Amino acid sequence: MAIQSINPATGEVVKTFQAHTSEEVSQKLKAANEAFRSWRNTSFEDRAKYMQRCAEMLEAQAEKYGRIITLEMGKPLKDAIAEVKKCATACHYYAQHAAEFLKDEEVETKASRSLIAYEPLGVILAVMPWNFPFWQVFRFVAPALMAGNVGILKHASNVPQCALAIEEIIRNAGFPENVFQSLLVGSKEVDAIIENDIVKAVTLTGSEAAGSKVAEKSGQQIKKTVLELGGSDPFIVLHDADLEEAATFAVRSRMVNTGQSCIAAKRFIIVESIADAFLDRMKEKMAALRTGNPLEEDCDYGPMARKDLAEELEKQVQESIAKGATIVLDGGREGKDTAYFKPMILKDVKPGTPAYDDEMFGPVASVIIAKDEQEAIRIANDHRYGLAGSIWTNDKERGLKLARQIESGAVFVNAMVASSPEMPFGGIKKSGYGRELSYIGIREFVNQKSIWIG
Repeated sequence: MAIQSINPATGEVVKTFQAHTSEEVSQKLKAANEAFRSWRNTSFEDRAKYMQRCAEMLEAQAEKYGRIITLEMGKPLKDAIAEVKKCATACHYYAQHAAEFLKDEEVETKASRSLIAYEPLGVILAVMPWNFPFWQVFRFVAPALMAGNVGILKHASNVPQCALAIEEIIRNAGFPENVFQSLLVGSKEVDAIIENDIVKAVTLTGSEAAGSKVAEKSGQQIKKTVLELGGSDPFIVLHDADLEEAATFAVRSRMVNTGQSCIAAKRFIIVESIADAFLDRMKEKMAALRTGNPLEEDCDYGPMARKDLAEELEKQVQESIAKGATIVLDGGREGKDTAYFKPMILKDVKPGTPAYDDEMFGPVASVIIAKDEQEAIRIANDHRYGLAGSIWTNDKERGLKLARQIESGAVFVNAMVASSPEMPFGGIKKSGYGRELSYIGIREFVNQKSIWIG
């Protein structure tokens, strides 16, 4: 089986790789298991030295690795460079805090001494997506390796160069051989990897369908999983919001990574009294965005990551319009042989349409008008996903009160939803379970062992 790296901006095949065979995968898993035996006994101080070097390499070579990201999945180079640098922040964070997060926790009981110890599980399989091909991996790698686990990466098949580059970075940072490895395999091979007794747990970021399959297979094997799946994040604009600021961040949040982000704002729920004024601003700002060669500085958004993804988004838009949605800002594809998709804004979006019910993973904004803030909250929660959301209001206390009513893993008030090492990241409902990042994320893949001394 061949795995191709295709530049979505040009359609050019940049590189072709031969997939690892079943025997090669088996050998890599055995090597990972052997590496764990010694890695688990290293000190936090030693692990931190390697992780800090990793951060320094990412910072020093951000443009080199950013270019690989851009050539494989199409995001503007400036955004790709920022992604690489963000990975360095996660490496620094866990290098500095892992020992504190996983130190023995003394508990008062009837014993002479009792404590909770946090110990690594072993080989962790990470099944990762293409949309943030470095960040998604490093937000797993940094805590997992600092906890004493070893990592096996099954990356998305359209970003093989990114997968191999990450392996190279970790190796060159000084981590022992086989503490982290990338497998070049297709999605059909994942079941067999999960079934291997060497793999102790699985983390997946991806679609609802992929998460369901991984959860099913892992459940059969009684293995821990963390799933970060789809999102259709509400962006709620109340009557007292700063409309200029809200519109600026609405466009920025919808268009991050050409709309291909699980935490991009997707459903814009606008209170009726300010809907027209807000939409005028949003339309103007979105229409002003520039596209083109993602390697050029003046490119605001690039192509979607693959032509088939653009085609699928186009079908969702057409079906939504056929069922009553109307166009505020026209866009879409110019021809059938392109991954470029110009931004669109749809309103009059109703239940029973893809624009309302599903995740629109691309540069299309769905606008829903609410009578008041309570109806806005009801609409926000009227969805199977619950990853994140944002509320825009000049009354911060109102924002906090309403944030507590949103059914999601995160809510941002007067700010664009984003992930950061300090805060836990993950969803509820069909958006998955478990958390990445923060002290909570590093404790997902450890044995929380009770020790009782009589």
